[in-house]
Amino acid sequence: MECGSSSEPSVGPTHVAIIMDGNGRWAESRGLPRLQGHRRGADRVREIVEACPELGVTHLTLYAFSTENWKRPASEVMGLMRLFRRYIRKEGARLVDEGVRVRFIGGRERLEPDLQAQMSGLEAQTRMNSRFHLTIAINYGGRDEILRATRRMADAVRRGEISSEDITADTVEAYLDTAGLPDPDLIIRTSGEYRVSGFLPWQSAYSEFAFVDTRWPDFTVERFAQQIRGFGRRERRFGAVAG
Repeated sequence: MECGSSSEPSVGPTHVAIIMDGNGRWAESRGLPRLQGHRRGADRVREIVEACPELGVTHLTLYAFSTENWKRPASEVMGLMRLFRRYIRKEGARLVDEGVRVRFIGGRERLEPDLQAQMSGLEAQTRMNSRFHLTIAINYGGRDEILRATRRMADAVRRGEISSEDITADTVEAYLDTAGLPDPDLIIRTSGEYRVSGFLPWQSAYSEFAFVDTRWPDFTVERFAQQIRGFGRRERRFGAVAG
Protein backbone atom coordinates (compact mmCIF):
# COMPACT_ATOMS: atom_id res chain seq x y z
CA MET A 1 0.00 0.00 0.00
CA GLU A 2 1.19 3.50 -0.77
CA CYS A 3 0.10 6.71 0.94
CA GLY A 4 -0.18 9.99 -0.94
CA SER A 5 -1.83 11.76 -3.85
CA SER A 6 -1.30 10.77 -7.46
CA SER A 7 -3.11 13.39 -9.56
CA GLU A 8 -0.01 15.07 -11.02
CA PRO A 9 3.39 13.62 -11.93
CA SER A 10 6.39 14.76 -9.91
CA VAL A 11 10.12 14.49 -10.22
CA GLY A 12 11.53 11.19 -8.97
CA PRO A 13 12.92 11.05 -5.43
CA THR A 14 16.57 11.93 -4.99
CA HIS A 15 16.63 11.05 -1.27
CA VAL A 16 15.03 7.79 -0.21
CA ALA A 17 14.96 6.53 3.38
CA ILE A 18 14.11 2.94 4.24
CA ILE A 19 12.95 1.27 7.45
CA MET A 20 14.37 -2.18 6.78
CA ASP A 21 11.86 -4.31 8.66
CA GLY A 22 11.06 -8.01 8.66
CA ASN A 23 14.44 -9.75 8.75
CA GLY A 24 13.69 -11.81 11.85
CA ARG A 25 10.20 -12.81 10.75
CA TRP A 26 11.53 -13.72 7.30
CA ALA A 27 13.92 -16.19 8.95
CA GLU A 28 11.37 -17.56 11.41
CA SER A 29 8.88 -18.24 8.61
CA ARG A 30 11.55 -20.48 7.07
CA GLY A 31 12.53 -22.23 10.27
CA LEU A 32 15.85 -20.38 10.40
CA PRO A 33 17.53 -18.46 13.25
CA ARG A 34 16.57 -14.76 13.28
CA LEU A 35 20.18 -13.76 12.65
CA GLN A 36 20.07 -15.58 9.33
CA GLY A 37 17.40 -13.12 8.29
CA HIS A 38 19.59 -10.21 9.32
CA ARG A 39 22.47 -11.65 7.28
CA ARG A 40 20.23 -11.94 4.23
CA GLY A 41 19.05 -8.39 4.84
CA ALA A 42 22.64 -7.14 4.89
CA ASP A 43 23.20 -8.70 1.47
CA ARG A 44 20.09 -6.91 0.22
CA VAL A 45 21.57 -3.56 1.31
CA ARG A 46 24.40 -3.90 -1.18
CA GLU A 47 22.01 -4.56 -4.07
CA ILE A 48 19.81 -1.57 -3.25
CA VAL A 49 22.81 0.76 -2.83
CA GLU A 50 24.21 -0.31 -6.20
CA ALA A 51 20.83 0.25 -7.90
CA CYS A 52 20.25 3.78 -6.60
CA PRO A 53 22.34 5.84 -9.08
CA GLU A 54 20.61 4.31 -12.12
CA LEU A 55 17.24 5.15 -10.53
CA GLY A 56 18.20 8.79 -9.98
CA VAL A 57 18.59 8.39 -6.22
CA THR A 58 21.58 10.35 -4.90
CA HIS A 59 20.93 9.91 -1.14
CA LEU A 60 19.90 6.74 0.68
CA THR A 61 19.27 6.59 4.43
CA LEU A 62 18.81 3.19 6.09
CA TYR A 63 17.31 2.50 9.53
CA ALA A 64 19.57 -0.30 10.73
CA PHE A 65 19.17 -0.32 14.54
CA SER A 66 16.89 1.78 16.73
CA THR A 67 17.31 2.92 20.32
CA GLU A 68 14.52 0.47 21.18
CA ASN A 69 16.24 -2.50 19.54
CA TRP A 70 18.42 -2.92 22.63
CA LYS A 71 15.36 -4.60 24.18
CA ARG A 72 15.83 -7.59 21.92
CA PRO A 73 17.55 -10.75 23.22
CA ALA A 74 21.23 -10.15 23.96
CA SER A 75 22.28 -12.84 21.49
CA GLU A 76 20.42 -11.11 18.66
CA VAL A 77 21.85 -7.69 19.57
CA MET A 78 25.38 -9.10 19.68
CA GLY A 79 24.83 -10.77 16.32
CA LEU A 80 23.63 -7.51 14.80
CA MET A 81 26.69 -5.68 16.07
CA ARG A 82 28.90 -8.34 14.48
CA LEU A 83 27.02 -7.81 11.22
CA PHE A 84 27.63 -4.06 11.39
CA ARG A 85 31.35 -4.67 11.89
CA ARG A 86 31.38 -7.17 9.04
CA TYR A 87 29.55 -4.80 6.70
CA ILE A 88 32.00 -1.95 7.34
CA ARG A 89 34.99 -4.24 6.98
CA LYS A 90 33.70 -6.02 3.88
CA GLU A 91 32.09 -3.11 2.03
CA GLY A 92 34.23 -0.18 3.19
CA ALA A 93 36.90 -0.34 0.48
CA ARG A 94 34.31 -0.75 -2.28
CA LEU A 95 32.31 2.24 -1.02
CA VAL A 96 35.46 4.35 -0.96
CA ASP A 97 36.43 3.33 -4.50
CA GLU A 98 32.94 3.93 -5.88
CA GLY A 99 32.72 7.50 -4.60
CA VAL A 100 30.15 6.86 -1.88
CA ARG A 101 30.12 9.14 1.11
CA VAL A 102 29.08 7.25 4.23
CA ARG A 103 27.64 8.83 7.35
CA PHE A 104 26.27 7.27 10.51
CA ILE A 105 23.54 8.90 12.57
CA GLY A 106 22.39 8.09 16.09
CA GLY A 107 23.96 8.14 19.52
CA ARG A 108 27.30 6.33 19.56
CA GLU A 109 28.07 6.26 23.26
CA ARG A 110 26.38 2.89 23.80
CA LEU A 111 28.23 1.19 20.97
CA GLU A 112 31.45 -0.73 21.56
CA PRO A 113 34.62 1.39 21.07
CA ASP A 114 35.90 -0.76 18.21
CA LEU A 115 32.64 -0.35 16.30
CA GLN A 116 32.70 3.39 16.92
CA ALA A 117 36.25 3.48 15.57
CA GLN A 118 35.22 1.55 12.43
CA MET A 119 32.33 3.96 11.84
CA SER A 120 34.48 7.06 12.30
CA GLY A 121 37.20 5.60 10.10
CA LEU A 122 34.83 4.92 7.21
CA GLU A 123 33.32 8.39 7.53
CA ALA A 124 36.80 9.92 7.37
CA GLN A 125 37.80 7.80 4.36
CA THR A 126 34.70 8.80 2.40
CA ARG A 127 34.35 12.42 3.51
CA MET A 128 35.45 13.82 0.14
CA ASN A 129 33.24 11.49 -1.92
CA SER A 130 30.17 12.96 -3.57
CA ARG A 131 28.92 10.52 -6.23
CA PHE A 132 26.41 8.97 -3.82
CA HIS A 133 25.47 9.56 -0.17
CA LEU A 134 24.74 6.62 2.13
CA THR A 135 23.53 7.34 5.66
CA ILE A 136 23.11 4.51 8.16
CA ALA A 137 21.12 4.99 11.36
CA ILE A 138 22.54 2.91 14.22
CA ASN A 139 21.25 3.34 17.77
CA TYR A 140 18.98 5.99 16.31
CA GLY A 141 15.67 7.29 17.64
CA GLY A 142 13.98 10.46 16.48
CA ARG A 143 13.13 11.66 19.97
CA ASP A 144 16.66 10.92 21.11
CA GLU A 145 18.08 12.87 18.17
CA ILE A 146 15.94 15.92 18.93
CA LEU A 147 16.75 15.69 22.63
CA ARG A 148 20.50 15.58 21.93
CA ALA A 149 20.19 18.47 19.49
CA THR A 150 18.25 20.51 22.08
CA ARG A 151 20.92 19.90 24.70
CA ARG A 152 23.65 21.02 22.30
CA MET A 153 21.71 24.16 21.46
CA ALA A 154 21.20 24.89 25.17
CA ASP A 155 24.94 24.50 25.74
CA ALA A 156 25.62 26.89 22.84
CA VAL A 157 23.23 29.46 24.32
CA ARG A 158 24.89 29.09 27.71
CA ARG A 159 28.29 29.71 26.13
CA GLY A 160 26.96 32.78 24.34
CA GLU A 161 27.52 31.28 20.88
CA ILE A 162 23.86 31.72 19.89
CA SER A 163 20.90 33.62 21.30
CA SER A 164 17.71 31.79 22.22
CA GLU A 165 15.71 34.51 20.44
CA ASP A 166 17.53 33.76 17.20
CA ILE A 167 16.82 30.01 17.13
CA THR A 168 14.95 29.09 13.95
CA ALA A 169 14.07 25.88 12.15
CA ASP A 170 17.38 26.22 10.29
CA THR A 171 19.19 26.42 13.64
CA VAL A 172 17.56 23.21 14.84
CA GLU A 173 18.43 21.42 11.60
CA ALA A 174 22.07 22.43 12.01
CA TYR A 175 22.18 20.57 15.35
CA LEU A 176 20.47 17.40 14.15
CA ASP A 177 22.46 14.28 13.21
CA THR A 178 21.45 14.86 9.59
CA ALA A 179 22.86 18.39 9.35
CA GLY A 180 23.81 19.12 5.76
CA LEU A 181 21.63 16.39 4.28
CA PRO A 182 18.43 17.04 2.33
CA ASP A 183 15.15 15.86 3.81
CA PRO A 184 13.95 12.52 2.43
CA ASP A 185 11.52 12.69 -0.48
CA LEU A 186 10.28 9.15 0.05
CA ILE A 187 10.29 6.89 3.12
CA ILE A 188 9.67 3.19 2.59
CA ARG A 189 8.87 0.68 5.32
CA THR A 190 8.97 -3.01 4.48
CA SER A 191 7.19 -5.97 6.13
CA GLY A 192 3.63 -4.66 6.27
CA GLU A 193 3.85 -2.53 9.42
CA TYR A 194 2.14 0.88 9.32
CA ARG A 195 4.26 2.99 11.63
CA VAL A 196 7.52 4.94 11.44
CA SER A 197 9.06 3.84 14.75
CA GLY A 198 10.69 7.19 15.50
CA PHE A 199 12.48 7.41 12.15
CA LEU A 200 13.43 10.95 11.09
CA PRO A 201 10.40 12.75 12.64
CA TRP A 202 11.74 16.25 11.98
CA GLN A 203 13.10 15.51 8.52
CA SER A 204 9.99 13.68 7.27
CA ALA A 205 7.52 16.56 7.71
CA TYR A 206 6.76 16.58 3.96
CA SER A 207 8.07 13.19 2.93
CA GLU A 208 5.93 10.76 0.98
CA PHE A 209 5.48 7.34 2.58
CA ALA A 210 5.18 3.84 1.16
CA PHE A 211 4.30 0.85 3.34
CA VAL A 212 4.94 -2.42 1.55
CA ASP A 213 4.07 -5.94 2.65
CA THR A 214 7.36 -7.42 1.45
CA ARG A 215 9.86 -8.26 4.16
CA TRP A 216 13.27 -6.68 3.74
CA PRO A 217 15.22 -9.79 2.59
CA ASP A 218 12.68 -10.16 -0.24
CA PHE A 219 12.66 -6.46 -1.17
CA THR A 220 14.35 -6.80 -4.53
CA VAL A 221 15.78 -4.06 -6.71
CA GLU A 222 12.73 -4.39 -8.97
CA ARG A 223 10.36 -3.83 -6.06
CA PHE A 224 12.46 -0.86 -5.03
CA ALA A 225 12.27 0.50 -8.57
CA GLN A 226 8.47 0.12 -8.49
CA GLN A 227 8.33 2.41 -5.47
CA ILE A 228 10.57 4.94 -7.23
CA ARG A 229 8.29 4.90 -10.26
CA GLY A 230 5.21 5.19 -8.06
CA PHE A 231 6.62 8.30 -6.44
CA GLY A 232 6.67 9.98 -9.84
CA ARG A 233 2.87 9.74 -10.00
CA ARG A 234 2.33 11.59 -6.74
CA GLU A 235 1.46 15.24 -6.29
CA ARG A 236 3.57 16.99 -3.64
CA ARG A 237 2.06 20.27 -2.46
CA PHE A 238 4.11 21.00 0.70
CA GLY A 239 1.09 22.54 2.38
CA ALA A 240 -0.04 24.57 -0.62
CA VAL A 241 -3.19 24.19 -2.72
CA ALA A 242 -2.88 22.35 -5.99
CA GLY A 243 -2.90 24.60 -9.04
